[in-house]
Amino acid sequence: MKKSLLTWSLLLSATALLVAQEKKEEPKPVPPAKEFITTQQGTFNGVPVRYKVIAGETYLKNEKGEEVASIWSTTYLKEGDPKPQQRPVLFIFNGGPGSASVWLHMGFFGPVIVKTDSEAKADDGAAPYKTERNSKCLLDLVDLVFIDPVGTGFSTVIGNGKVEDFWGLNEDANSIAQFMRLWVTKHKRWMTPKYIAGESFGTTRAAAVTSALEKGGQSMALNGLILISQALDYQGSTSIHDNITSFATYLPSMAATAWYHKKACSGKSLEKVVSEATDFTYNEYIPALFKGNYLPESDKKKIAARMESFIGLNESYILQSDLQVLMPRFQKELLRDQNLTIGRLDGRYTGKESDAVADHPTLGDAASYGIDAAFTAALNNYLLTELNVEMNRPYLTSNSEIGNKWRWRTVPEGSYWEPVYVNVARQLGDAMRRNKDLNVLVVNGYYDLITPFFDAEYTFSRNGIPMEQVKLTYYEGGHMMYNRQQDFDKLVKDIREFLVNDLK
Repeated sequence: MKKSLLTWSLLLSATALLVAQEKKEEPKPVPPAKEFITTQQGTFNGVPVRYKVIAGETYLKNEKGEEVASIWSTTYLKEGDPKPQQRPVLFIFNGGPGSASVWLHMGFFGPVIVKTDSEAKADDGAAPYKTERNSKCLLDLVDLVFIDPVGTGFSTVIGNGKVEDFWGLNEDANSIAQFMRLWVTKHKRWMTPKYIAGESFGTTRAAAVTSALEKGGQSMALNGLILISQALDYQGSTSIHDNITSFATYLPSMAATAWYHKKACSGKSLEKVVSEATDFTYNEYIPALFKGNYLPESDKKKIAARMESFIGLNESYILQSDLQVLMPRFQKELLRDQNLTIGRLDGRYTGKESDAVADHPTLGDAASYGIDAAFTAALNNYLLTELNVEMNRPYLTSNSEIGNKWRWRTVPEGSYWEPVYVNVARQLGDAMRRNKDLNVLVVNGYYDLITPFFDAEYTFSRNGIPMEQVKLTYYEGGHMMYNRQQDFDKLVKDIREFLVNDLK
């Protein structure tokens, strides 16, 4: 009797386990994708344009055909074009990883933009904020598609989807490539010229997506990339001990920032300062860094004195730093006599922190908290009041959880892999050599202390990149140079020329 009861109990347990497993594998219910369509009118570059705005979800499927992710995008389509299927389209996203497309959407490319202090003197404060119609929007020239990667904006995993299937360098690129193919199929745009504009990590993503689009049995060649504050090789934008490359790539940006705050190179133009700092870095600073302790003390003092003349820090401080000033320390040290900390996204910004003796910013990035509330409020207000978007979840302009869980590993699990600096530059170079029409515009801000302009030059001068297909441009702002009005105007002009010349 006891044996029968035990056998029966085991059978019940096994049956319950099988039922639980079957239930677990059943796809979760997925509601229909939402889409909000409005028709708008604007005048861009002096041209009246009637356009359709499609804000909504696109569902991605896995290999089993199950819907696993919802990608939120905002599409702007010019109406009345005689050949709509040949009209160029520009896909746009920001970086992070963990950032929605809000910054490029509401800061530069969109038909409605938010305005923060062009001179970086004032914090954005609290609402209300100033928004305006963007008369220089590119809609007269190209259609626009703003993409929010999974975990940002309204984009999220659905059904049996898992964040680990999207939160990684390769995984993210594959998901955006899948979205782009779905978009061009839905809108019948396979024969249209296609471009990508990415900012910061968005440039990393742009290169990875370009490579991903060549695979998957549906090869799609792009016509061009617009890389704003490029981050293709992270060695040149990672300010940490013992990374010699970063000390070299950051120094010209430090010099530009010190000049801006009147701490060095007075009486010279910004262009002159940048040129001299770059020459010093190539010809004197890099050899000194490589010699290290083999550098005679007298030579070390000469280098420190030259560095003081460029970056505005005391020679003795530079010597104590062994000629290697980390960026967070530069942020605190440059204006320490005024108890001010400079911004990282944009060295023009300053903030006053309670800890005046810290060796790194303690309040956050002054250039970030000086604008983020304005962008967030402007985007949400625009979605609600002009695009009539109604969603049951918040629009996440940024999501720090993504960065904490991001998978930088570029090979499959189980394969040998030793952590290295992220570098997609050679992928881009290879793609450019396979596609003669893939041209690249590289956009750099002199006061960008995240992705320094000299790092762009360092990156593009190697990695097998065909430079005849590349154009580098420079601006007096920072990471988001378009927040400075003069740079906004110049960037519009440069991008228009890039697109027009490319489309000839």
